[in-house]
Formats: sequence, C-alpha cells, structure tokens
Amino acid sequence: MTEPMSMVAAALAGVPAGVQAIGPWAGRRQLFVRFAGEAETATMYGAPALVREIDRQLGRSAFHSIVIGGRDPLGNLPFLHAALNAAKPRVPVMLDTDGQRPQELTEVLEHFALVQVTVDFSGGEASFDHAIASLAVAAKHGTPHALVFLAREDTPDSQMLRLVEEARRTSASVQVVIHPFMSGDAAPTLDRRWATLLEQAMGMHADVRLAMRLPAPTGLR
Repeated sequence: MTEPMSMVAAALAGVPAGVQAIGPWAGRRQLFVRFAGEAETATMYGAPALVREIDRQLGRSAFHSIVIGGRDPLGNLPFLHAALNAAKPRVPVMLDTDGQRPQELTEVLEHFALVQVTVDFSGGEASFDHAIASLAVAAKHGTPHALVFLAREDTPDSQMLRLVEEARRTSASVQVVIHPFMSGDAAPTLDRRWATLLEQAMGMHADVRLAMRLPAPTGLR
C-alpha cells in the first residue's frame, strides 16, 4: 500500500464506455474499468495512466458512474488505492465483484458508492459464503450494496431462495436483482417459474426485483 503511484500497475482489458447490463444500475451509461481475465487481451496500465484516461473520458462525455469490474479487481488493491485516490472522479464509482475477497473489500470501501456482489452459480458453497460475507462488510460500513443473480439453466430455485434469505439476515438494506437464464436462440420469453420465484423471494425480503439482462453489444459488464 505504500508504493508510489507511478510504480503500481495492473492488466486491464480496457476502459470502454458502455451501458451496464446487470444489477440495480442496469441501463446506466458507465465508464468500465475492466480487469483482464486469463483469456482476454490485456494492456498494462500504470495508475497515472488510468487516472489520465478517466479524466479524459469524463471530460469529453456524460456518464452516470464508473464501474470497477472484470476479473478479480480486489486482487489489485495497491493499484485501486493509487488510481482512485488520485482520480477523485466527480461521478459515483461502483464495484462489481464476485464477492470472493471480503477482507480485501474492507480496505477500499471508501471509494465506492455501490458494492455489487454478482453470483453466477459456477462455484460451490464456499463461494456463496464469501459472497454473503462481502455483503456483510459493505453493510457494516454503511455502503449501499446489492446481490445480483446471473441464473444458469440448471440453477435450482431453492438455491436462489436460500441466498435471498441469507442476504436478508445479513442486511435489511440489501438490494436483490434476479436475472433469469435466457436462451439466445429465440425472442426473450419467460415461463411462470420466474414470477413464482419472485413471489417467494419477496416473501423473504421486500427489495427483490426480476429483470432481463441487457444483452451485448449494448449491455456491458
């Protein structure tokens, strides 16, 4: 954490402008700071270079907010601290995380107007526990927070409902957004299952909504 700003860098998949595809701020025009995954083309950004890019884009166009996302952004704490401390952006900053680093989240909460914990149901029980722990960290520090489900075709309703209940017990102010699984082969349609799931989830926690994921290329994440 004590390294000079000029010495810290991270591999980013880009800093594109786009429209948020998921969560409470879906549909908002955002500046995406995307940490690169293993299969993505990456560019090394020093913290000063990211600050300059944020300033450049905010100066030329209107944005609702900035989103810090991509693969494992909280694995780059010195970079995040250096860049966000220096940038001091005039729009809110949102973190989109899988929730797997609750301890690291504590160190950077001051920078975020919203912590979005996104669960894609590709992990096991431990991943769910970590996601709930991340919500607890945000709630303890008074940072607005949301739990977002990217349901898979085989995601059991019982699993989603259990997570809603655990989230409610963790924080009465958590926002829950359920994005149903959608096939890309036909016009979007939803069966009765999702209305029933929403009814059951709202019986546990009032702030639950069902929403379609904004598809690419318009929607980004």
